[in-house]
Amino acid sequence: MSPILVVIIGLLGLAVGSFLNVAVFRVPAGLSVVRPRSACPRCATPIAARDNIPVVSWLLLGRRCRACRVPIPARYPLLEALTAALFVAEALHFGRSPVLPAVLVFTAGLLALAACDAEHFLLPRKIVYPTLGLTAACLLAAAVATGQWDRLGVAAACGVGGFAVFFALYWVRPAWLGFGDVRLAGLLGTGLGWFGPWYLVFALLAGSAAGLVLGVALMAAGRATRQTRLPFGVFLAAGAIAAILVGAPVVHWYESLNDPNVTGESLTFVRHRP
Repeated sequence: MSPILVVIIGLLGLAVGSFLNVAVFRVPAGLSVVRPRSACPRCATPIAARDNIPVVSWLLLGRRCRACRVPIPARYPLLEALTAALFVAEALHFGRSPVLPAVLVFTAGLLALAACDAEHFLLPRKIVYPTLGLTAACLLAAAVATGQWDRLGVAAACGVGGFAVFFALYWVRPAWLGFGDVRLAGLLGTGLGWFGPWYLVFALLAGSAAGLVLGVALMAAGRATRQTRLPFGVFLAAGAIAAILVGAPVVHWYESLNDPNVTGESLTFVRHRP
């Protein structure tokens, strides 16, 4: 992929990250993400175009609203910068692969859901379902472009399977997770199933392990107890993004343990290009 195209995708990531900030603020509150135009939540002053440049405006404004000087949370530039960084990383990883649009949409939705869960302990269906629909549409386009209809079928099966497994856990022990996690599992299965079922397994294990390690660390530091709530969706989203970017070597290694026909030479191809 050319450097110019990578830069364009990075700028797209900044713009998408800015929109995700709007969604994270408005969707949990039941507000439209389209109207009215963005304004300061304290003084209701509309945000001028010059003050709405991702990351840059936050720095130039000294991290405060131009009108009322209320502090602007650091979450805004962090989410914008993280979205841009992940978009660039995925563009470099997949190149011009037809599956790249699906990966970008999937990643953007996961970031919005993770931010909502971190702030509100909520995984809004108004973010889950549009992300699922757009990701599925992009995967369909990738299947049309590549003829890899089997991958699309596996993605659908993993989506249904992920939803079913988490629904069973929710039905057996509702205290373990919320129904938002069940919906998220269906989204994870669909987005990762294109690459193979083991990518979904990797994401679930990595996310659960990260949550467990953080929980134990917080309890050891006296900052949490067994009753302390942790936003599980954040860890699942992180596990899914990790599966996309670094999961291939782990999955290939595991598959080599069960397939005598997989040689060490084949394990050198760590970039997954559908």
